[in-house]
Amino acid sequence: MFPIRDHNPSDRTPYVRNGLIFLNVLMYLLTDPMLGGMVELWDQWSLYPAAVTHGQAEWGLLTHIFLHAGLLHIAGNMLFLWVFGDNLEDQMGHVPFLIYYLACGLAAAGGQILADPQSTVPMVGASGAIAGVMGGYLLLFPRAKVDVIAIIIIIFKRFTIPAWVLLLAWFGLQLVSSASMADDGVAYIAHAAGFISGIVLALPVFFLRGGTAFWSRTNGRPPHLPLVYTPSRIPEVRR
Repeated sequence: MFPIRDHNPSDRTPYVRNGLIFLNVLMYLLTDPMLGGMVELWDQWSLYPAAVTHGQAEWGLLTHIFLHAGLLHIAGNMLFLWVFGDNLEDQMGHVPFLIYYLACGLAAAGGQILADPQSTVPMVGASGAIAGVMGGYLLLFPRAKVDVIAIIIIIFKRFTIPAWVLLLAWFGLQLVSSASMADDGVAYIAHAAGFISGIVLALPVFFLRGGTAFWSRTNGRPPHLPLVYTPSRIPEVRR
């Protein structure tokens, strides 16, 4: 189930969100082995928990956020950042949002290191930082309408749900996968840590806007007039 848009795009141009997407895509193109990229950056910029634990390669705490292990990896991450990042940047401001994003990435890395401090498996990806953005979005705009596409084998279906349903379902999946010790190469603990840190780090903005009074004024949605999308139907492809 993938989000494709919310119904309240930001009024201001999200320069930081757009810049982060551009930088991530650029780094992917520069480091993709299939494109003859600078694969040595994978060794130098990945996060190695064991190395950081022993005071080495600490820069990996930040640099790993800009590396991605494949086209689907970066496409999924950038899609979530595109959908949820603009409204958060609008409320925080450009520079504070950038600091918030990087802080969530650091918190996600910290969670992964605490879970397995002697791991020598490298970690890459912006997932932890973007999970923080999702956590902040949940806090500020829980009732925003989000269009999602569900893929069930070969059937594609688009529908609209409140943001809190999608985001809590995603977070629950990270918790379940972490508890089951799923060995699929996904850093579920980093995702969960980033999500929780995103909620915590967004609290100052939430209280500055009036706390629950902000929800009352905006009905739990971004404070912009919603867009009315032209109804469209994705055809179902049956066997």
